[in-house]
Amino acid sequence: MHRRIVTRLRAAAARQDRSSLLTSLVIGLGIWVGFPTVVAYQDMTSMVSGAESQGARWNSFVEKAAAGSVHAAEMPFANADATGSLSGAGFSAPGIGTVTFRGKAAANDVPDEFRVNRADKQGRLVQIAPVAPPKSFNAGSVFERSSSLLKPTLDGELKMAFAAPAIKGKEIEIAAAFHAKQDKKAAPGVPVMLASLVTNDTPDVLATAYAPAEPDYAKASPFETLLRNEDPNQGRFIPPIAKGDHAWMSQPLPPSVFSKAEQKCLANAIYFEARSESPKGQAAVAQVVLNRVRNPAYPNSICGVVYQNDNWRNRCQFSFACDGIKDRVLSPSHYRVAEDIAMAVTAGKIFIPEIGSSTHYYATYVNPGWARTMQKMKKIGLHIFYRTYGGGWS
Repeated sequence: MHRRIVTRLRAAAARQDRSSLLTSLVIGLGIWVGFPTVVAYQDMTSMVSGAESQGARWNSFVEKAAAGSVHAAEMPFANADATGSLSGAGFSAPGIGTVTFRGKAAANDVPDEFRVNRADKQGRLVQIAPVAPPKSFNAGSVFERSSSLLKPTLDGELKMAFAAPAIKGKEIEIAAAFHAKQDKKAAPGVPVMLASLVTNDTPDVLATAYAPAEPDYAKASPFETLLRNEDPNQGRFIPPIAKGDHAWMSQPLPPSVFSKAEQKCLANAIYFEARSESPKGQAAVAQVVLNRVRNPAYPNSICGVVYQNDNWRNRCQFSFACDGIKDRVLSPSHYRVAEDIAMAVTAGKIFIPEIGSSTHYYATYVNPGWARTMQKMKKIGLHIFYRTYGGGWS
């Protein structure tokens, strides 16, 4: 009886041990599935990512890193005020090496719009460089290909030969008298966006903004350039007169038009009358203003023409001068373009033959009565230009 009770107790204890072991295995498996990695370490090594090695962790300590030291990792702190004293220090981490501390660099207080210089920024212009010719290609020059001018060696199999030319022996001398024709380039001082409008390489001699043009030996020999007759216009720009243009077009502009005050008046007229137009449309407005300066029926100054009758409300020559609205330049970039166009047209670098001696224009959305009494010349953009029949006021 006693043996039977002991056997039952041992069997119950064995079942309890197996149940306890199974419970421990289930709990352990759940912990392993739920937490596959170490949650955290409460020591210095835990502050460095990648230092979860199985080696001793207690021997990590903080030390000051020497200037210029070679270290394996850096640990920046977000708050430089609280951790500023640690900047430059470091510690050795097993499995990594030397780790340095540094404070987070402070952001620049000056915003980007104040630090970036956009003074010379203009419209986007795409400039494509031509493909370079082969190395052995020498366009416009025979000095590096003089061997081609020598008499070829004849052999007995040739049935034909070139006759000796009359200029034999003078080929290099004759070739040196010619110059290759080069592509037309805008004169210095003219913006790239106005280069396509340039029609004159010799600006007015009073336009100090432009350097004198270099001689073009493709049009005239060096001797003709040196011995040319004196310019009858004495360097002043005279517009080309076409059929129907008036005689006063042959008069040069007064020297005062190149002054700073006169150029400002012309730039104002271009900006407030045609700043939304293309460069050609703005140049056409400037040409009309200068045509009036040449015309004896109008004032002989740019400011006098632009602000003529400005005290008559909506009855002046240019609407912006008497519309009662204060003139404010809200787009400095457009105004700089107007200044460049004003100087280029005044100096004669830009002249539009289609406009000729026009002294009037109006926008396409109005229909003035005086248009029927004048000759229509050209429509450029939103402006239609007119020339008087008699050359006077109307």
